[in-house]
Amino acid sequence: MSEFQTVAKVGDIPSGEGRAFPIGGILVAVFNTAGEYSAIRDACPHMGASLATGHVEEGCVICPWHAWRFSVTDGTWLDNPQSKLGNECYAVRVEGDEIQVCRPAEEEPQAEQTDETSPAS
Repeated sequence: MSEFQTVAKVGDIPSGEGRAFPIGGILVAVFNTAGEYSAIRDACPHMGASLATGHVEEGCVICPWHAWRFSVTDGTWLDNPQSKLGNECYAVRVEGDEIQVCRPAEEEPQAEQTDETSPAS
């Protein structure tokens, strides 16, 4: 079952802007586009800039470092939408006056390779 975390109150994020919040060990950027809230991973996959501080217009956020554009609703890299490069997006809901974001799934730690699991030489 999905677990939602309250990150802000309605009105805390001005329309046309974003804010970053720690959720499940990562920073998530939450955007307000004309009263509709959406969330994507805050770090730009290019060089790691905070997308929450980028300029928001027409459903996209522009990375403040190198002007890469991402959809605020699905994380698509808008400069090359055919590319697999993009940003994770997260479900958002409003419960009463609380903006809530679905916690990202915890990544499974990778098992260390031992002599027993190493390929034979």
